[in-house]
Amino acid sequence: MSTITIAGPAGAEKVKAPPLRPQNRQLAILAVLVLVAIPLPLVLPPAQGAVAVRILIFLLMAVGWNIMSGFGGMFSFGHAAYFGLGAYTSAYLLVKHNVSPWIGMVAGMAAAAAAAVLIGYFSFRYKLQGAYFALATFAFAEMLRLVVTSSAFANKAVGFTVPLIPDSSLWMLQFEADSPAYFWVALVLAGAAVAISIVFLHSRAGKYVTAIRDDELAAASLGTPVMRHKLMTVALSAAITAVAGTFYTQYYLFVNPELGFGSAVSIQAIVPVVIGGIGTIWGPVVGAIIVGSLTDVTATLLRTPPEFLGFLQGRSGLDVVLYAVLLILIVRLLPKGIVGTIAARWRR
Repeated sequence: MSTITIAGPAGAEKVKAPPLRPQNRQLAILAVLVLVAIPLPLVLPPAQGAVAVRILIFLLMAVGWNIMSGFGGMFSFGHAAYFGLGAYTSAYLLVKHNVSPWIGMVAGMAAAAAAAVLIGYFSFRYKLQGAYFALATFAFAEMLRLVVTSSAFANKAVGFTVPLIPDSSLWMLQFEADSPAYFWVALVLAGAAVAISIVFLHSRAGKYVTAIRDDELAAASLGTPVMRHKLMTVALSAAITAVAGTFYTQYYLFVNPELGFGSAVSIQAIVPVVIGGIGTIWGPVVGAIIVGSLTDVTATLLRTPPEFLGFLQGRSGLDVVLYAVLLILIVRLLPKGIVGTIAARWRR
């Protein structure tokens, strides 16, 4: 805590400056992390630069999931629905109507938020909680996957391939291969998502949401508008997840029903938060770095395994196995996640 010298009639007096509010301190840490990360694509080799972009995509998905399931306590196993809506909305508008991905991103956020409010309203209206709510979100994502797979409007199982343009364009969100611009755009989007989660958690609405999570009946008895704040939370969560879907499509230039709405997408949103710490600000950041790096390690092992692991070459699913092992270890040894456990021990 710093001191400020104030000159007055009785002479100079030293007054202690008030400490930074928690959200300001967290926003300052976020700003430092973003500034430190800016030069990374200039020093990393292209392959590692692609891993860094993937980590930021995981981070966007994790932040979106954490707002609903961590801050709000509404466990979702169907965030692929919102990821896929963001991916498909932007891809359709770009491929069919040559609309900028930025406009498609906004449209995808609106579509995902509307879908989240729809499923949330009926789930909360009929008192679906816990495992039942998780199953409802999973069923909604699977329904969308099946609808898209059989719909000519969405190009069925083929999906959409983003057309290449001759020159780099920020407006069309397309750059040369291995361009650092992809990382910088993803960094801005991920940084904005983390900043939104910080502001939301410390806002009045965020305090209502955490109160509802801890004891919904008590919060309702005190006059808290439960339905309104739960729907606000799921809408914000879905909108952020849709941003990840839009950027994913523009970065990899392709999306199909499995990549957009598959259950693996929901797992990729959940795992980083569980590893890092559910309901924490920095848990999704730590978890995304671990999961993104782990994905690269498993891909390398499957592509060029050492001699004693030669049986792994060409196989798939190793990343899911490692996710499962890591989750078991985290749940057994660090039930609050890495950040949550460290924070709890620090407070003690």
